Amino acid sequence: MEFSDELLASLRDARHIAVFTGAGVSAESGIPTFRDALTGLWENYDASTLASPEGFAADPALVWGWYEWRRTRVLRAEPNPAHYAIAALAADCPRLTLITQNVDDLHERAGSADPIRLHGSLHHPRCSACEAPYRLPPGIPDKPEGGRRVDPPRCARCGAPVRPRVVWLGENLPQAAWDAARQAAEACDLMFSIGTSALVWPAAQLPALVARRGATVVQVNPAETALDGHAGYNLRGAAGKVMPLLLQALRRSRP
Repeated sequence: MEFSDELLASLRDARHIAVFTGAGVSAESGIPTFRDALTGLWENYDASTLASPEGFAADPALVWGWYEWRRTRVLRAEPNPAHYAIAALAADCPRLTLITQNVDDLHERAGSADPIRLHGSLHHPRCSACEAPYRLPPGIPDKPEGGRRVDPPRCARCGAPVRPRVVWLGENLPQAAWDAARQAAEACDLMFSIGTSALVWPAAQLPALVARRGATVVQVNPAETALDGHAGYNLRGAAGKVMPLLLQALRRSRP
């Protein structure tokens, strides 16, 4: 894949790069997207049943079981070359801010530090009542697919059921994460939008905000998205192929 001299110059000159990632990056590690995960054992359930406060209140064992199944898939997965290239890019610019819609830990396992998590994390649940954090036992659950229903643990502080620390339907993004993401979008010289459909709001506002400021937006995606008209560069292809090649080209272009 060839990259333009203008793109490589923009990368070399950038003092602050923001990287915004979506489900497509994790999918390249074999992790089903949210909609893809509503198949197989779970095909008879809709999103409002498995990913809403109302669904959890109605059947916490069903919801917890689904999220434990998802978490187990993540624990068995490995970071892919896109995760590693994004982590390595941090060493090639003065400042890099990673913003992700993904709820797995593959960015951290690849070496990225402190990503801004817009949609939460599968690995850090909290109490559904008092919001106290709950520490999951280490390792991979023994029988993640032995049944759909798994009773959630109880909060040691108040006794309420523990819930996943993810953003459900009808819930707002974590305010601190959203504020940090917007600040990065308002300050960066260049933003990568990688593996995201550009349809999930309000997160999809971020690359458009960068473009409106006149800063550079680089989209990496195999298919067209709603961001195509805003991006200065649309790099077609899988992130696991495009990002390592772009990092190599950037390093070769340096004097």
